[in-house]
Amino acid sequence: MIVLKTTRELTLMKEACRISAAALRIAGAAVRPGVSTWEIDRIAYEYIKSQGAEPNFLHLYGFPATACISVNDEVIHGIPSKDRILKSGDIVSIDLGAKIHGYNGDNAATFACGEISDEAKRLLDTTRESLYKGIEAAVCGNKVGDIGHAVQAYCEARGYGIVREYTGHGVGKALHEDPSVPNYGTPGRGVRLVPGMTIAIEPMVNQGAAAIKQLPDGWTVKTADGKLAAHFEHTVAITKSGPVILTVE
Repeated sequence: MIVLKTTRELTLMKEACRISAAALRIAGAAVRPGVSTWEIDRIAYEYIKSQGAEPNFLHLYGFPATACISVNDEVIHGIPSKDRILKSGDIVSIDLGAKIHGYNGDNAATFACGEISDEAKRLLDTTRESLYKGIEAAVCGNKVGDIGHAVQAYCEARGYGIVREYTGHGVGKALHEDPSVPNYGTPGRGVRLVPGMTIAIEPMVNQGAAAIKQLPDGWTVKTADGKLAAHFEHTVAITKSGPVILTVE
């Protein structure tokens, strides 16, 4: 069931999304050679708690950390570890959110650790831009398929693979609500976008083929071919005047 938000509910969500955006920025600023992914997770946790909010990923479905931190060929759901020490050239995807006043925020970005290759920069730039292509398509009267098509067309035209098994989603009182928001699709197909919908649009883009595999830890998802992956995400409100990105400070 899709839950439409009132003006008051959107105001409450904006606070959760503001905290989420700030936590992501602070965590991203901590990405540098020699730092562990556990330390980045700790920084995000402490910031979210300092704002009177709760890290909404922590213990969700049993996940053991505040943030999913995925490095290089890890697509999503990487578990922070004291043993995972970043080095120059890594790309680091951080996915996290905060809950306050009963509402959730959710966002993600991929950060460069030190100097990265031109190929990695191109992947990050393409994935980030595809997110905004998807947001541009998130207008009243369009359908979910229009969002997915915009992301897919932009990335595949540049030779990248779009992950199929994981998608964006509705966001609200629950972190994951209806509808699913795939990063691929056919224009004019799927759920119609109407004012009051709040959705997470989150391209997960592989440098090579779209195929993925899950590690034995039950969480970490990698590219099947070992090539790089990137992940960007915003929580977006559908309004009569156009899409509004909520995960901004």
